[in-house]
Amino acid sequence: MKYLLLVYIDPELLDAVPAQDYDSEMRQCIRHADTLRSQGTILGFNKLEAPEQARTVRVREGRTAIFDGPFAETKEVLAGYNLIEADSLEEAVKLAGQFPWARYGSMEVRPVADMDAERVRVGA
Repeated sequence: MKYLLLVYIDPELLDAVPAQDYDSEMRQCIRHADTLRSQGTILGFNKLEAPEQARTVRVREGRTAIFDGPFAETKEVLAGYNLIEADSLEEAVKLAGQFPWARYGSMEVRPVADMDAERVRVGA
Protein backbone atom coordinates (compact mmCIF):
# COMPACT_ATOMS: atom_id res chain seq x y z
CA MET A 1 0.00 0.00 0.00
CA LYS A 2 1.14 3.55 -0.68
CA TYR A 3 1.59 6.11 2.10
CA LEU A 4 2.41 9.78 1.95
CA LEU A 5 4.81 11.00 4.61
CA LEU A 6 4.11 14.72 4.93
CA VAL A 7 7.01 16.66 6.41
CA TYR A 8 6.01 19.59 8.63
CA ILE A 9 8.65 21.80 10.17
CA ASP A 10 8.62 24.54 12.78
CA PRO A 11 10.66 27.29 11.06
CA GLU A 12 11.87 28.62 14.42
CA LEU A 13 13.33 25.24 15.37
CA LEU A 14 14.94 24.77 11.97
CA ASP A 15 16.31 28.33 11.85
CA ALA A 16 18.13 27.63 15.15
CA VAL A 17 20.10 24.78 13.54
CA PRO A 18 23.62 25.86 12.45
CA ALA A 19 24.03 25.77 8.65
CA GLN A 20 26.65 23.00 8.73
CA ASP A 21 24.39 20.84 10.93
CA TYR A 22 21.44 21.42 8.60
CA ASP A 23 23.58 20.48 5.60
CA SER A 24 24.69 17.31 7.38
CA GLU A 25 21.06 16.42 8.23
CA MET A 26 20.00 17.06 4.62
CA ARG A 27 22.85 14.94 3.22
CA GLN A 28 21.88 12.08 5.54
CA CYS A 29 18.22 12.47 4.60
CA ILE A 30 18.92 12.46 0.85
CA ARG A 31 21.23 9.45 1.11
CA HIS A 32 18.67 7.56 3.19
CA ALA A 33 15.91 8.41 0.71
CA ASP A 34 18.13 7.33 -2.21
CA THR A 35 18.77 4.00 -0.49
CA LEU A 36 15.04 3.49 0.12
CA ARG A 37 14.31 4.43 -3.51
CA SER A 38 16.84 1.86 -4.77
CA GLN A 39 15.02 -0.74 -2.62
CA GLY A 40 11.66 0.26 -4.13
CA THR A 41 10.33 1.64 -0.84
CA ILE A 42 10.31 5.34 -1.75
CA LEU A 43 8.45 6.11 -4.95
CA GLY A 44 9.13 9.85 -4.86
CA PHE A 45 10.22 12.63 -2.54
CA ASN A 46 10.78 16.35 -2.63
CA LYS A 47 11.40 19.43 -0.55
CA LEU A 48 8.98 22.32 -0.92
CA GLU A 49 9.96 25.96 -1.23
CA ALA A 50 9.15 28.34 1.64
CA PRO A 51 5.47 29.01 2.39
CA GLU A 52 5.95 32.66 1.43
CA GLN A 53 6.26 31.51 -2.18
CA ALA A 54 2.95 29.63 -2.04
CA ARG A 55 -0.51 30.74 -3.12
CA THR A 56 -3.77 29.36 -1.80
CA VAL A 57 -6.73 29.26 -4.18
CA ARG A 58 -10.34 29.05 -3.01
CA VAL A 59 -13.53 29.08 -5.05
CA ARG A 60 -16.72 29.97 -3.20
CA GLU A 61 -20.05 30.77 -4.80
CA GLY A 62 -18.38 31.01 -8.21
CA ARG A 63 -15.75 33.52 -7.08
CA THR A 64 -12.05 32.69 -6.99
CA ALA A 65 -9.90 34.11 -4.21
CA ILE A 66 -6.13 33.84 -4.17
CA PHE A 67 -4.14 34.32 -0.96
CA ASP A 68 -0.39 34.70 -0.51
CA GLY A 69 1.22 31.83 1.35
CA PRO A 70 -0.54 28.99 3.12
CA PHE A 71 -4.06 29.81 4.22
CA ALA A 72 -3.94 28.04 7.58
CA GLU A 73 -2.40 29.90 10.49
CA THR A 74 -0.17 27.31 12.10
CA LYS A 75 3.23 27.11 13.73
CA GLU A 76 4.38 24.18 11.58
CA VAL A 77 4.44 24.44 7.78
CA LEU A 78 4.41 21.78 5.09
CA ALA A 79 8.01 21.45 3.95
CA GLY A 80 8.11 18.30 1.83
CA TYR A 81 6.87 14.79 1.25
CA ASN A 82 7.90 11.19 0.68
CA LEU A 83 5.66 8.82 -1.26
CA ILE A 84 6.41 5.31 -0.06
CA GLU A 85 5.28 1.73 -0.48
CA ALA A 86 4.83 -0.14 2.80
CA ASP A 87 3.07 -3.31 3.97
CA SER A 88 1.27 -1.57 6.83
CA LEU A 89 0.64 1.73 8.56
CA GLU A 90 2.99 0.59 11.32
CA GLU A 91 5.80 0.04 8.82
CA ALA A 92 5.13 3.47 7.26
CA VAL A 93 5.27 5.11 10.70
CA LYS A 94 8.56 3.35 11.42
CA LEU A 95 9.99 4.65 8.13
CA ALA A 96 8.81 8.18 8.93
CA GLY A 97 10.72 8.04 12.20
CA GLN A 98 13.96 7.36 10.31
CA PHE A 99 13.96 10.87 8.82
CA PRO A 100 15.44 13.72 10.88
CA TRP A 101 12.62 16.20 10.28
CA ALA A 102 10.37 14.97 13.09
CA ARG A 103 12.87 16.62 15.46
CA TYR A 104 12.07 20.00 13.86
CA GLY A 105 8.33 19.56 13.46
CA SER A 106 6.39 16.41 12.65
CA MET A 107 5.83 13.71 10.05
CA GLU A 108 2.23 12.97 9.13
CA VAL A 109 1.73 9.46 7.75
CA ARG A 110 -1.36 9.11 5.60
CA PRO A 111 -2.53 6.20 3.43
CA VAL A 112 -2.95 7.11 -0.24
CA ALA A 113 -6.38 6.33 -1.66
CA ASP A 114 -6.69 3.97 -4.62
CA MET A 115 -7.65 6.33 -7.45
CA ASP A 116 -8.24 3.46 -9.88
CA ALA A 117 -10.94 2.13 -7.53
CA GLU A 118 -12.35 5.66 -7.18
CA ARG A 119 -12.36 6.05 -10.97
CA VAL A 120 -14.42 2.84 -11.29
CA ARG A 121 -16.72 3.86 -8.45
CA VAL A 122 -17.64 7.21 -10.01
CA GLY A 123 -17.59 5.98 -13.61
CA ALA A 124 -14.79 8.23 -14.80
